[in-house]
Amino acid sequence: MTFRDLCWAVMPRPRLPAVSVPPLPALLLSMLSVQGGAAFAKSLFPALGSAGTTAVRVTLAALLLLLVFRPNLRALTRNDWRAIVPYGAALGLMNLSFYFALERLPLGLAVTLEFVGPLLLSLFLSRRVTDVGWVLLAALGIVLIAPVGESAGHLDLTGAGLALLAGAFWAAYIVTGGAVGRRVPGTTGVVAGMLVAALVVLPFGAAQASVVLMRPGLLLAGLAVALLSSALPYSLEMIALRAIPPHIFGVLMSLEPAIAALSGWLLLHEALTSRQWLALLCVAAASAGISLTARRPARAEV
Repeated sequence: MTFRDLCWAVMPRPRLPAVSVPPLPALLLSMLSVQGGAAFAKSLFPALGSAGTTAVRVTLAALLLLLVFRPNLRALTRNDWRAIVPYGAALGLMNLSFYFALERLPLGLAVTLEFVGPLLLSLFLSRRVTDVGWVLLAALGIVLIAPVGESAGHLDLTGAGLALLAGAFWAAYIVTGGAVGRRVPGTTGVVAGMLVAALVVLPFGAAQASVVLMRPGLLLAGLAVALLSSALPYSLEMIALRAIPPHIFGVLMSLEPAIAALSGWLLLHEALTSRQWLALLCVAAASAGISLTARRPARAEV
């Protein structure tokens, strides 16, 4: 289901015919949405903390998806839930550990370290020499983005460890999300997975998240973060996961650190060094290369 379909779903009007989003544009839109939402979410940390922000984001996203798409969860079988529960758990723990890392690290660095997870997954699942070459080129870009010299000496090791942990859960999310996307039709798998993710993160941040009930402004901000960082991108990613093999998906996600760096430049007026521009070119070339050389998958109905 596309974003236009989402808008029509909450309006008392007849639906237009469904228009599918091609897998690659869906993935790009997802990454842009996630980075914008992450930058906005970090501004909520002083009021909600990282755990509270995660709880608000994931829970509101789950409720939003449930209200908009109105899936028939009762139709899910026990085997469906066996696929959905690991997907939802990976989704919740990925968000929680990443937000803990974001409390200690800059956005671009946290995303860079988190990407180690899907990058290693791509290399592990690769079956062609050209795939390995593109992964190594993307890895070079990640290394170039990472801090060096004096800035490396100020690296928060706890934050770095949490970002790497988020990357491990990200890799698990790619694998389990692919299984859910192939097994469960429509957006039902996304909604069910988000509900599981909410149950996973609420014990960590429910107390801090309760503040939004007394501050409408925070509630509206939480809704915006939920839409940008969870509801919209995960629905778009499910479209991509159905059509793109896991190792190809992982390399395409190498655009994530570059988008984070560019977001800082465009939104926060952070200057990019020549080293960082070279890193962006490496990552973009790897993503374009893997897209151009990948075998064409059979068209999937979404």
